[in-house]
Amino acid sequence: MSRAPNARLREVAAAFVRHMHAFAREVKLTEEEFELGVDFLNRIGQSTHDAHNEGVLFSDAIGFSTLVCLLNNGQNGATETASALLGPFWRMHSPATENGGSIVRSETPGPALFANCRIADPDGNPLADVEVDIWQASPVGLYENQDPGQADMNLRGKFRTDAEGRIWFRSVKPAGYPVPTDGPVGDLLRAQLRHPYRPAHLHFLCYKPGYKTLITQVFVDDDQHLESDVVFGVTRHLIGDFQQGVGAAPAPGVDGPWFRLTYDFVMEAGEAKLPTPPIR
Repeated sequence: MSRAPNARLREVAAAFVRHMHAFAREVKLTEEEFELGVDFLNRIGQSTHDAHNEGVLFSDAIGFSTLVCLLNNGQNGATETASALLGPFWRMHSPATENGGSIVRSETPGPALFANCRIADPDGNPLADVEVDIWQASPVGLYENQDPGQADMNLRGKFRTDAEGRIWFRSVKPAGYPVPTDGPVGDLLRAQLRHPYRPAHLHFLCYKPGYKTLITQVFVDDDQHLESDVVFGVTRHLIGDFQQGVGAAPAPGVDGPWFRLTYDFVMEAGEAKLPTPPIR
């Protein structure tokens, strides 16, 4: 590694090789196991395409994505953090939507959800003009890029906070869902006798120049898989208070039960940069 001109590359690559060699010695890796591992790695690449990223899913399923998130937020893991893993389903160009608008873009069954969110700095001052990207799976457990029955960009929207740091929108209450199991990650989960379920959640990506981009999720508080999330993404701070509404909903045309979510986010000063989209 000594001839690599990039100092950080030398550090990371040397440590990677050192730990890979130590891993092989620790488990006394056989040649057959080595071949199986290389085949597993190849299958991850072969299973990745424009609408699905098996590499991100594998990193999520072994807790690596969450570890990297915790190491880079919340004072290097020393404190609770509002950050969470990006996941494999974020798309860059979700539709701009006015506050009060709906991200339901095709027929989507499920209880209506009315969300009110506020974004502030660490001192509690509201942050105006924050770009807030929101996406979620449908109540049948599929993101729109996985489901030909949903309109393009269904349950996706991009909002901007007002002068009080607030956004508000309408959606449907999310439901838990299994991660894709038709590839090598599914084989791994079955071999480990693990369930493939994620607890119900909404994704948020908050972007404003001068502030560290906040990537997070808000989980439904009564989901049965909060303590066994297949990608290890739940912390106490990320569990929202989804309250069932009483009386008439705050919008016309709502039949049956409806829910309200109120949640506050905090953004810290730092570099504003967007992640690389895992799918197109």
